[in-house]
Formats: sequence, structure tokens, C-alpha cells
Amino acid sequence: MPFSIALAGKGGTGKTTVAGLLVKYLVQKNKIPILAVDADSNANLNEVLGLKVSLTIGAAREEMKRGNVPNGMTKDVFMSMKLEESIIEAGNYDLIVMGQPEGTGCYCAANTLLTNFLDKLKNNYSYMVIDNEAGMEHISRLTTSNVDVLLVVADTSLRGLQAAFRIKNLAKNLNIGVQKVFLIINRIKVETHGRASLQENILSMIKEENIELAGIIPDDENVYKYDLKGTPTLNLPEELPVVKSAFKIFDKFII
Repeated sequence: MPFSIALAGKGGTGKTTVAGLLVKYLVQKNKIPILAVDADSNANLNEVLGLKVSLTIGAAREEMKRGNVPNGMTKDVFMSMKLEESIIEAGNYDLIVMGQPEGTGCYCAANTLLTNFLDKLKNNYSYMVIDNEAGMEHISRLTTSNVDVLLVVADTSLRGLQAAFRIKNLAKNLNIGVQKVFLIINRIKVETHGRASLQENILSMIKEENIELAGIIPDDENVYKYDLKGTPTLNLPEELPVVKSAFKIFDKFII
């Protein structure tokens, strides 16, 4: 069984960037092979990792629904073949992308396919990093069931923190097998003295909510510059504070 880490949080908190930094960390620490999973219907983990996606699980299902199954091949065999084709190999890690159905279709079927496919694949890897969609719906769909660590990513906004707390409580109440839950506060503004820190009221909220703060990651203009240029944030230099801070957090729970 791989050591699995799932990421969740409100949209816009930098969850996918943190997922990419985690893959970067695991590769650097030689914690390989790694399976990276983009379980967000608005997929962009591949951009963070610098990979091109040619087939998603959702697109494979739509192809089957349109009747593109070759003569003499069952739908089950066709989907098995397509799911294998959806694996993007990148040396030390692979990536699979859930994607979405065409039009206004429900994501539930693609999510079920992804969950079942992960069950077949996971024993081939040492670590699994799952970037879930923003919000809370993925928790109730059990995409993140039986994970070793759930990283809830928030910023310092009230909505971002409230979403993080609700995700933590929902994961606990559903009893879906999450072993540990950690909070990461991302995009902390750097003060004039060159350090990033949390305000006392935020620390009080975290303490009251009884969620373990794994650490904070400072805001960094380089992340935005890389994103605007279309440069994978996986390539951020390791000497940058944003990368150092993330790696320091990962040191706390990576075996």
C-alpha cells in the first residue's frame, strides 16, 4: 500500500501549487515511484507539473458513451484499455487526471471510475498525491477515503479558514479512514522585517477548532510569474522561501 496524501481546500488558496511542491519534494527525497492524481474536474495539476494531458478518465467514459467501442470489444475491456492509456508517465512519477464529462453531465461516474482505478493502481507506487477539487463535495464522494494524511490548505481569509475547518470536521464525521489531518496556511504576506507570521486571532481560531497547524507558506511573486509565463511551478528553485517553507512542512509527516 502506498503512503497517500490528499489535498483539499477552498478554491483559490493555492492547493494545486502545494500539491506540485509535494511531488517535487518526494522526488528530491527519492520517495519514488509516485502517483499524482488530479481529482479536480477543473484539472490543472498537469500545468503545475509541466505535463500534457491527452486523455482523461472523464473523456474516456464519454468516448464509450458515444459508442466508439470497436466491434468485438466489450465496454469493460474498452474502458480498461482507455484507463491504462490515461496514465501520463514522467519518470519518477505518473499522473492521472479525472477530467469531466462533456456538457453539463454529472461528475459522479467519472469519480467512481477514478476511485476504482486507483484501487487497481496504487500498489504499484510508494506514494500517492491526490489533488482534490475545491470545496467539500469530494469528501462526501469518498475520493479521499483511506488516506494517511489529509492536507487542508487555506489562506488567511475568513472564508478560506471556515472552509478548511468544515472540511476537517466533515472528514472526521464521515469516518472515511483519514489517519491524520493537517492545516497549511498558504500565501502569508511577508512583513517588512522579511518574515511571514500569523495574526493572533487566526491562531486562536485554529486552536479553538482543534486542527493541527503543519505550517505556513509565504506569498511569493515568483509563483505568479511562473504561472503567467506558463512555466511549471515544479521548477521553482529550491532556495526560494516558498519552496523551503513547503519542504519544512512536508518533513513533518513524510515517512
